[in-house]
Order: sequence, then C-alpha cells, then structure tokens
Amino acid sequence: MSKKGENIYKRKDNRWEARYIKAYRPDGSARYGYCYAKTYREVRQKLTLAKASLINGKSAGTPSQKRRFEIYCNEWLQINRTRVKESTYVKYTTILEKHIKPKLGGCLVQALSSVVIEEFSHELLFEEELAPKTVKDILTMLHSIIKYTTKQFAYTLPPVEIIYPKIPKNETRVLSREEQKRFISFLMEDMDESKFGVLLALLTGMRIGEVCALKWKDVSLNERCISVKSTMQRLHDYTDGSQSKTKIIISEPKSNTSVRVIPLTDYTAELCKSRICNDPQAFVLTGQSDRYIEPRAMQYKLERFTNECGLEGVHFHTLRHTFATHALTSGVDAK
Repeated sequence: MSKKGENIYKRKDNRWEARYIKAYRPDGSARYGYCYAKTYREVRQKLTLAKASLINGKSAGTPSQKRRFEIYCNEWLQINRTRVKESTYVKYTTILEKHIKPKLGGCLVQALSSVVIEEFSHELLFEEELAPKTVKDILTMLHSIIKYTTKQFAYTLPPVEIIYPKIPKNETRVLSREEQKRFISFLMEDMDESKFGVLLALLTGMRIGEVCALKWKDVSLNERCISVKSTMQRLHDYTDGSQSKTKIIISEPKSNTSVRVIPLTDYTAELCKSRICNDPQAFVLTGQSDRYIEPRAMQYKLERFTNECGLEGVHFHTLRHTFATHALTSGVDAK
C-alpha cells in the first residue's frame, strides 16, 4: 500500500516504487513515469527531481495539456467581452453554448484535428440543417478560438485545417413596380402604426431594427431627412439571475457605415408629417416614449400584410432591396 497518501509503494522485492504522471494521451488518459530505490527517502527524492524536471523542461506532461477545449472557449469569450458590442457578445455566447461547446467542448485540445472539425461542420449542415452562411459564421468563430488556444501552449500543436461550406448565391426578391404600387395602396388603406412602419421601410430602405428604434428627434421635416443612429434587437439574456430568456437592446447600428442620413422624398416627408409627434423622445412608430414595436412583431405583421395583398416571398430585406434597386434604376447616386 502507498505511504502517507502518496503514489509511493513498497514492492514485494523490498524495493520502493514511486509513480507520477509523465504525460497525457490525446484521449485524456494519463501516461505514468516510475522511480525505484532501496529506501523510501531515496525514492521520494527521485520523485521530486523527476517532477521538477518535467516542470523546468515544460514537458507535455504538464497539467495544462489535460484542460478541455471548453476552458479555452470560455477564456476567449471573456477576453473579447469588452472588445465587441453587446449584441456581438450575445451572438458569440449563443454560438458557444448551442453549438461549439456541446460538440467540441469536452475534447482535449490535442484531439482537435481537421477530420474532427469536418465532422462537426457536416453535422451542422446535414443533421441540424443550418444554413451554409450560419455554419460559416460558426466555423469562423471556431477558427479564432483555436488560434487563441494554440498560443497558450509552449509547444506547437498540430495544425487544424477548416473547410468552409460554399454559400449559394440566391437571387434577392425585388418587388416589381406594379407589386410595389399595389402594396403601397394596401398599406395606405386604414393605416395603423404597423402599416406605417412597413411603408417607411419600403420608402427609405431602412432595416427593420432601425425602423423600430427610430425616434422623432431623428426625423427632420425641415431638412427632409432621417438620421439613422440606432437599431433595436431582441437578444438572449445571459445576465445572472435574469427571469427572462431574452431582452430588447437598442444600440448603434451594425457598422459605422450604417450610421447615415437618408434624404426623404416629398411623398415620404408628407407621410411622416401626417403622423408627427411633439415629443422628440417618442418612437416614430408608436408616438410614445415608453412604448415601442419590436422587430419580431413587425415581422409577423409584414407576413400578414403580404399574405392579404397576395405577395409571396417578401421579407423585410426585400423592402430594403426593392428601395435600392428602384432608386438606382431611377438614376439616384449609389452613395
């Protein structure tokens, strides 16, 4: 039996044997080293020297090699927490918790290979049936985490090649002139706040989140323009102790170029004038500062409106693309 709780034993031949972890295999199992001596004191000295040699030599037997990939995922996320917007941080967290950590988090870093990543990608595409663009986003993030992880090791890890799925080029739906005219007539009839929001998106090319976050202080009827400064999103709420799974966030648009000024046509300016509110802090869609319409509700409304109007395959991005296409064909400068 071992003496004093150590891996030191007295053998049947009266010699003393000490066992220590020398390295870890890719599957996480330990590979042991052994020391032998005639006395307990001597074998213990040999054991201390052997462990010190491993530490000084930065051998593959150091405990860090047995850390699971999940640990490095968490470290990478924490490091990037203050570098990105809250919406981006929530996106990273969701990808980690829903896809990467359940499938790869339990692996040892040394076990990650091009084949393992390819199997992971294949499962996302054909078993979970995620869109190629979504899978590419997940793999891009995974590549960044692996790059970070590699830097944490004193020795070189085997290179991992990631093959990204091809993203098919789908032709974006554009409303024809006749469809646009018919849809505008439908929205103008018994117009409510939701119809107004859809029509405003069609006439300005604003994104759904930008329309929902728009306030009257951002609309200038004198200068006939709209200043896009904010966007609204419903995101997962990872706050400790939160009673809700999601929350509404109003933040800056997705990129610097999304912060812009949109000139208004006479028709759009008159439309806004008919619904103007004296409170500059009020949301344009509701006319109230303490009530808004969130993007998800607007998506449901758009689906209902297009069904009633007999239009198929129309999403909010369709409205934005329609605005841009017809503006270009009418001779408007692309910038």
